[in-house]
Amino acid sequence: MDLKGKTLFITGASRGIGKAIALRAARDGANIAIAAKTAEPHPKLEGTIYTAAEEIEAAGGKALPLVLDVRDDVAVKEAIDKTAETFGGLDILVNNASAIQITPVAHTDMKRFDLMHQINTRGTLACSKHAIEHLKKSDNPHILMLSPPLDMQQKWFAAHTPYSIAKYGMSLVVLGLSGELKPKGVAVNALWPRTTIATAAVKNVLGGDKMVSQSRTPDILADAAYEIFTTPSRELTGQFLIDDNFLFERGERDFDKYRVDPTQTLMPDFFVPDDIKAPVDLGPVKASA
Repeated sequence: MDLKGKTLFITGASRGIGKAIALRAARDGANIAIAAKTAEPHPKLEGTIYTAAEEIEAAGGKALPLVLDVRDDVAVKEAIDKTAETFGGLDILVNNASAIQITPVAHTDMKRFDLMHQINTRGTLACSKHAIEHLKKSDNPHILMLSPPLDMQQKWFAAHTPYSIAKYGMSLVVLGLSGELKPKGVAVNALWPRTTIATAAVKNVLGGDKMVSQSRTPDILADAAYEIFTTPSRELTGQFLIDDNFLFERGERDFDKYRVDPTQTLMPDFFVPDDIKAPVDLGPVKASA
């Protein structure tokens, strides 16, 4: 099974993880709706929906760039309907768009919390809601959230409760919607990285160039997402998957190719449960003699 001719609607696909997933699908000849807010170049963020579209077309796919704020319910429905009309249906929804601010309750402006909640939890719910009728017509429909396992430990909340609530909200949609849609054969899963990923958020919000060097590239999530999408939807649903564990189960053994800097120890990401052990060493790669 591959993704040739399949149609994907990916939020936040103008850069980072969303774009990586899009490019992996494009190599098979997939159709991809790039649903994101960036239409004009940003001084601190690379790429727009139009530059992403050019890359997708160059990789072998078909692209539909759409300016979309997932907080706008009407715009969400219109964008998803336009995608299905343009490409003759919808097979995969990727809820990737997310807002982040790592601050405790005392130092979080409520407007910022509202933004995170509206994009992460509410935006995921809205996109999923408006995609359902289209997905039910697909022969292998998938919804994927870029969100963590529901590991309800105080340590995942204490330092950044507002962000954790908004991010875990996406995972709660997975928990409930997978049960709701299982009888219809629509798979709903979550995918989360073992380590930090080299994205604009990691560089600009979390840890700068140093953390980027201790990260994996978005390609690891793109490859894991591809494995999910090429699995029959009735065989894989309601799962909270960690990228390297899932790929290891599917036969991948070379994880060094995903490192930004092989000389650095990889930085663990938030929210990875303690009992889900890494399948490979996260320490620096030893130079060959």
